[in-house]
Formats: sequence, structure tokens, C-alpha cells
Amino acid sequence: MFPNLGMSELILILVIAMVVFGPKKLPEMGKTLGKAINEFRRASINNFEEFHGVNKEIKEIKNEVKEEVKQVSDIIKGKQ
Repeated sequence: MFPNLGMSELILILVIAMVVFGPKKLPEMGKTLGKAINEFRRASINNFEEFHGVNKEIKEIKNEVKEEVKQVSDIIKGKQ
């Protein structure tokens, strides 16, 4: 997604950021960005865990249906 950034590219980005935002505003922006990334990561983990929970329930229901079908199939075969 992102190209590989070397040390010179990162320094250039930092210099441009300092010129645009100023050295006093830069730490605050970094802190805000860090919090946003952390919150996004937490939300992603929660959604992933919820997905696994739903997937587990679906598998359990699928197994229950298979057992019911097997029982009905055995009953039908027994009557013939």
C-alpha cells in the first residue's frame, strides 16, 4: 500500500511537517495520531472477536442441524 520509505524520505516529511505546523504543534499532533491509531486497533480487535463469536455460533447451529438430519434419515431408513 505504501512505498518503502527510507531515512531520507522520513526526514524530509518531518521537516515539511515542522515547517507547515511548527515545532510546538508537532508533538501534540503525534500524540493525537497515536491515540487515533490505538483506538482503531482496539475497534478492529473487538470486531474481529465478535466475528469469531458469531462464526462459532453458526458452526454450532450447523452441527445441530446435521445431527437432526441424520436422526431423521435414520428414522426414514428404519421404516423402509
